[in-house]
Amino acid sequence: MAQQKVAGNTATGSSSGNSGGVQRNLKARHVSMIALGGCIGTGLFMTSGSTIAKAGPGGGLVAYGAMGLMVYFLMTSLGELATHLPVSGSFATYNARFVDPALGFAMGWNYWFNWAITVAVDISTAALLIQYWLPSTPGWVWSLLVLVVIFLINALTVSTFGETEFWLSLIKVITVIVFLVIGFAMIFGIMFQPAVGLKNFTIEGGPFVGGFPAILSVFLIAGFSFQGTELVGVTAGESDNPSKAVPKAINEVFWRILLFYVLSIFVIAALIPYTSPNLLSAADGDIAMSPFTLVFQRAGLAGAASIMNAVVLTSVLSAANSGAYASTRMLYALARDNYAPKMFARTTRHGIPLAALLATTVIALATFATSIFGDQVYMWLVAASGLTGFIAWVGIALSHYRFRRAFVLQGHKLSELKYHAKLFPLGPILALVLCLIVIGGQNIEAFVNWNWQEIGVTYISVPLVLILFFGYKIKHHTKLIPLNDIDVSSATETGAQSNEQAGQNEGE
Repeated sequence: MAQQKVAGNTATGSSSGNSGGVQRNLKARHVSMIALGGCIGTGLFMTSGSTIAKAGPGGGLVAYGAMGLMVYFLMTSLGELATHLPVSGSFATYNARFVDPALGFAMGWNYWFNWAITVAVDISTAALLIQYWLPSTPGWVWSLLVLVVIFLINALTVSTFGETEFWLSLIKVITVIVFLVIGFAMIFGIMFQPAVGLKNFTIEGGPFVGGFPAILSVFLIAGFSFQGTELVGVTAGESDNPSKAVPKAINEVFWRILLFYVLSIFVIAALIPYTSPNLLSAADGDIAMSPFTLVFQRAGLAGAASIMNAVVLTSVLSAANSGAYASTRMLYALARDNYAPKMFARTTRHGIPLAALLATTVIALATFATSIFGDQVYMWLVAASGLTGFIAWVGIALSHYRFRRAFVLQGHKLSELKYHAKLFPLGPILALVLCLIVIGGQNIEAFVNWNWQEIGVTYISVPLVLILFFGYKIKHHTKLIPLNDIDVSSATETGAQSNEQAGQNEGE
């Protein structure tokens, strides 16, 4: 058996057995599509138009471009860590190992809670999308059916999850590519006469509207659109070749963002005036007003709204599937690192942490029940998970900054790393600053008006993380790990054996 010391705790794992660990059965194409699927979702299909409506065409492009650059730096930071230490716990394990065990504890539990709640939100959304075709059917039936399907996909094998994500993501990719081809054909007059051109960029004070405050408000929308890209770090623990698959997926993130977001925003801004009320209606969930639906309808595509409803449904199913996977693996990692009951570290013979999956499903089901019996409780639960993604990104930036400093300080050479993050230390510092700005700017108006209820709903996830952090810190008397004491040596992937060194124990 391989052994690994993580944040002062020993985790023992093997590739099989109910007390072993997860298995490395995610192929490179799975990891790449999971990273891509994290970039493309309802944020692009539904809320992207509202960024143009609020900040104008230029403001929308600047916001998504800047946020995309931040995400790129974050992913390269995560890529360096994930290839050096590929574990299912990902950044929570890195927080504990390179910063403070209390931070790993807080980040891990917060991230698990966030994705468990997100699964509940997604199954509710899926029911609404299905009711678009079957309005007379009860929504809760569809929600429960979707939850059962998601549970079964995640309970079989990790390759089943990966294959499902591959095809769901492929549907989204094809949709965006078709949209871009049709959009540019309409802009240049190839399939729509006369050519639309770029006149909508300059109408009524465009391309920038509302100045910097408007762009800042759009940052928030853009940031939420990119939530989930960090999943590539979680998959590293089950990738069959993390040293190749993870860097490949990370390196493609920037170009994916450029292609799928910036070009899509450009096409929407060119074809639909930013003054159109339809752009805001789409953000409220009206599929008929989605920018994609409007462009397809204008191109003469029959049943555009129904087609886009199906595409958005695949996005929601993908999000729920990824959410169940991410939360399950995070709870598994917490148990492996002695931050959660050991029962959650047990796996089936196929490497599935079934107890962790059941716990995640129960929380998702309980959260969904509150939406039926108490809207207020449901609202607070959803709000509690709102900023978790950004908080996790802060942890990634901190972990990478301290890891690299400790790595160099202890006499190691960068050539020892399998993957190098770009523009260190500028990358993680820029990402950290932008994340803090986005977190702080979530609801400035609530502070201006001193609306305590609005402040609570918006920022509740921040005090929850602080309670977890200081609670663990006080109980276990943990301290910030000195750079000289940080263990930066490459170690065994927790609970899994790498196919790169099949048959060998990688721990020391």
